[in-house]
Amino acid sequence: MPRTDTAAAAATTAPARAAAPARPQARPRRTGAALWALPPVAALGLVFLYPLALVVWQSFTPEDGGHSTAPYAEVLAEASFRAALTNTVLIAVGATVGALLLGLALSLVIAFVPFPGGRALSRFIDLFLAFPSFLITLALLFLYGTVGMANGLWTDLTGAAHGPLDFLHTPWGVLLAEVTYFTPFVMRPLLAAFSQLETGQLEAAASLGARPWRIVRTVILPEALPSLAAGGALVLVLCLNEFGIVLFTGAKDVVTLPVLVHTKAMLDGDYTGACVVAVVNIVLSVALYALYRTVMSRTGGGAGPRPGGVPHRAGA
Repeated sequence: MPRTDTAAAAATTAPARAAAPARPQARPRRTGAALWALPPVAALGLVFLYPLALVVWQSFTPEDGGHSTAPYAEVLAEASFRAALTNTVLIAVGATVGALLLGLALSLVIAFVPFPGGRALSRFIDLFLAFPSFLITLALLFLYGTVGMANGLWTDLTGAAHGPLDFLHTPWGVLLAEVTYFTPFVMRPLLAAFSQLETGQLEAAASLGARPWRIVRTVILPEALPSLAAGGALVLVLCLNEFGIVLFTGAKDVVTLPVLVHTKAMLDGDYTGACVVAVVNIVLSVALYALYRTVMSRTGGGAGPRPGGVPHRAGA
C-alpha cells in the first residue's frame, strides 16, 4: 500500500508540473522598469540632448539661410581657428604631462614615505577635487601675480619698482594653473592602485637587495601604469575643455577652442561659427573620453583591495 500511494502521488504531481504555466510576471516587470526609466530619459533629452542637437543643427545653417557644410569650410580655413586648436592641444598635452609627473611623485611620497600628516594630506586630495578651477587661479594670482605676495616681498627687500614675476598672463601661467588644478585627478586613481599592491612583493624585492628606485621601476610602476594612463586620459579631456583657468589668468593672447567659442558667440555675434567650433570641440572630447573609458575598462578599476595591500597613507 505505501508503494501504491507513492506511485499515485507521483502520477498526480507529474501532470501538474507539466501543466504549470510560465511566469507571467516578467513582462509586467519589464514594462514597469521601462516606465520608471522614461522620466530620467526625458529629462536627459530635454536638458542635454536637445540643446546639443540645436548646436549641431545651427552649425550647418549659414547666415544666408539653408543648410550646408559651408560654415565648416569657412571656420576650418580661418587662421584663428587653427591657432586656437594648436594652443588647445599644446596646453592640454603639456598640462597632462606635468600633472602625470607631479601626481606620480606626490603619490609615491604619500603612499610609501612615512611623514606626519600623510593621512590628512590624502584626505585633502578628495576635498581638492571639489574645488572650482577659478579658485586655484585666483590663489596663484595672489601669490605670483604682478601685485602678488612674491613680487611684493621682492620690492620690499630690494626697493625695485616691479617684481621679477610676470608670467601668469602667458601660456606658461595657464600651464602652471592647469597642472596645479588637475594633478589630484591623477593622484586619486594612483593612490587607489598603490593600495592594491601586495606588501610581499615589496618585501621580496627589498630582501633581494633592490634599491628604492629599482623597486619603484620594476614593482610599483607596472602595477600603477593602467591607473596612470586612465588618470592622464581624464586630465587630457578636462584640459581640452577648460575655460575658467584661461579666463581668470587674463591671458588675452592665449586663445583656446572654448575661448574661441565665447569670442565668436558673445563678441562677434557669429553664432554659426561658434557652433562649428563647439562641435569640433565636442568631437575631440568624445574621442578622448572614449579612450579614457577604454583605458578604465582595462584597469579593472572596480576590483577591491588585495589581501595584504598597501594602504595609501604615510607609513605604509
